Amino acid sequence: MQLAANERTANCPFCDSPTVVARTPTKDRPHPDFALGFVLGQEDAFARAGQWISSSSLFARSDFRKASPNKIRSVYLPGYLYGALADTSYSASIGENYTETETYTTTDSEGNTTTHTRTVTKTEWRSLSGEHDSYVRDIVVTASRVIPNDEIEAIEPFDLRALRRYGAGMISGWTTEEPSLSKQECLALAHEEALQSVSKKLGPFMPGDSYTDLTFSTRLHDEVIDLVLLPLWVFAVRYHPDKEPIRLIVNGQTGRVGGDVPLSVVKIALAIALGIAAVVGIYLGVRS
Repeated sequence: MQLAANERTANCPFCDSPTVVARTPTKDRPHPDFALGFVLGQEDAFARAGQWISSSSLFARSDFRKASPNKIRSVYLPGYLYGALADTSYSASIGENYTETETYTTTDSEGNTTTHTRTVTKTEWRSLSGEHDSYVRDIVVTASRVIPNDEIEAIEPFDLRALRRYGAGMISGWTTEEPSLSKQECLALAHEEALQSVSKKLGPFMPGDSYTDLTFSTRLHDEVIDLVLLPLWVFAVRYHPDKEPIRLIVNGQTGRVGGDVPLSVVKIALAIALGIAAVVGIYLGVRS
């Protein structure tokens, strides 16, 4: 049997028995460390994809909302699971709220003035800098050039509690891809997501009532990165004979669906026109 360079599994053309190819591991194509099993069957995957299509954005093309998923393919996609310790230095302006009582006067239509008081909230700003240490964990990035990282993010999270140590029997009978991105490329993707994770943690960590001008620098260390196989159902949705099919991906473990929705220019233009008409109507009503 001959396999494509990016495949790890195949079925024998004579007896249809599943085969897992034992390739010699290399730096950018190591053996998988872990795998997540399929939980969602083909029938359920079809149902999830069809529901996602029919309930897509109101601005989606009508022919797309009526389309049916086809050309289904199940695949174990290679990805990397990343974790690290993050040491962060930060600086920001911290706002502390306080109240003051103000006195003001009003004048009625007859020229009489009245003195009033009111309580107003003001903010005192001060500079703050410091250190923040945290764990970055459970970051999953693609190792495939076919399925980019943003498509994987759309169907996350995976339930990583179900990770199992990789064995050839886990993927026998399933289409399984080899990594087509280098480990260094995947590490760069993981670093990008790690910094986003640190940024999300810093906001709630800031003291005071508000903050602004937050800047930070993070050092990632004690990194762990393992090759994992992710279960996906992949669909092609043909909604118009002159248009390229849309690819939908269903998380084979949780059933979450992701994909690009083709938008209707007519619907968007109509919505803008109706919005402008509503604003003009309100303005003319106020003027009158």
